[in-house]
Amino acid sequence: MSEGGYKVLIACGGTGGHINPGLAIADIIKEEYPGTEFLFAGTPKGMEAKLVPKAGYKLETIKVAGFQRKISLENIGRNAKALAYLVTSGRRAKQIIEGFRPDIAIGTGGYAAGPVIRKAARMGIPTAIHEQNAYPGVTNKLLSKEVDYVMLTVEEALKFMDKSRFEYSVTGLPVRSNINTMSRDEARKKLGFDDSFTILSFGGSLGAGCINDTMTEVIKWHTGKKLAINHIHGYGGMGKETFPQAMKAAGIPLKSDRLRITEYINDMDVCLAAADLVICRSGASTLAELEAAGKASILIPSPIVAGNHQYHNAMVLGNAGAAVVIEQKDVTNEKMIAEIEKLYGEPEKIRAMSESAASLHLTDTNERILNVVAKLFAKSDNGKR
Repeated sequence: MSEGGYKVLIACGGTGGHINPGLAIADIIKEEYPGTEFLFAGTPKGMEAKLVPKAGYKLETIKVAGFQRKISLENIGRNAKALAYLVTSGRRAKQIIEGFRPDIAIGTGGYAAGPVIRKAARMGIPTAIHEQNAYPGVTNKLLSKEVDYVMLTVEEALKFMDKSRFEYSVTGLPVRSNINTMSRDEARKKLGFDDSFTILSFGGSLGAGCINDTMTEVIKWHTGKKLAINHIHGYGGMGKETFPQAMKAAGIPLKSDRLRITEYINDMDVCLAAADLVICRSGASTLAELEAAGKASILIPSPIVAGNHQYHNAMVLGNAGAAVVIEQKDVTNEKMIAEIEKLYGEPEKIRAMSESAASLHLTDTNERILNVVAKLFAKSDNGKR
């Protein structure tokens, strides 16, 4: 243990879906163990290079890349680079670990977590991983054979792992502390909406072409019929040019007493609180927030993610009766409008779906994560002193 407390190494990278849980776990540990010193390990060009320092944590970088399975001249070059990184990654991981001398190490997914957590485990440092998705990523599948503990967002991920090799705990996924702190009435008043049925739709910060295209027709439908529907839509960077143009061509304003259409949704806590129905992708963090807020949803899993993990994530809510799951290949304007129209006319169904979503939310996620962390501290050489 360092003079002020424990030293914790967290390895993550690539996407916000891996980085944000790492940052959340660091914040949870810091609140319980205020003297803890943290170091993150990630790639120099991934999102972590910006997000980690912005959150106030130090980052050491390691060059790692994934191998491309599709054969092409470009991918042959990428694979040659990935192989070169692989050769040096073990040495760099050891350098990071020896320089920081952590008491414990935690990986939250992404290529950078692989060599760092593997090396830490083999150096005798107590280790754990956190898997966000119902279908585990390649890195975490491999690391599950090396680490002391595996933390899971949902139990369904276990069937894709060899659970005889590790101790596991279903911890859930930490969500932003401001989710579910505002009432529906307060949120709608803040947005300038009345108490009518409210839809929230988005495709993430970049947006999703499928969701934008469908929501264009959905908004035309309910505004044209003058239905009592409020609608918030975030079209993301992908729709920056096309979505406002489509609305202009249809004579629909981006903001009115029933509409708020914007590139980014910077007040997701307010918008979630206001919504009756959410239409979105099914990334792990998004679904954790839907559960925490207790919201009915129509989920359109992204088909271009590793292991089709968004489909597996979505089906956890679908099987629980909390969501309608529509694969992107099956999305049509007619089908989407029919699903929304049905739910709009069945408030009891919306209520039941919302209750099912809320029932999936683990209210003690922080405590469950801290329980695993305490076990890791107890296993560390310093923790035994």
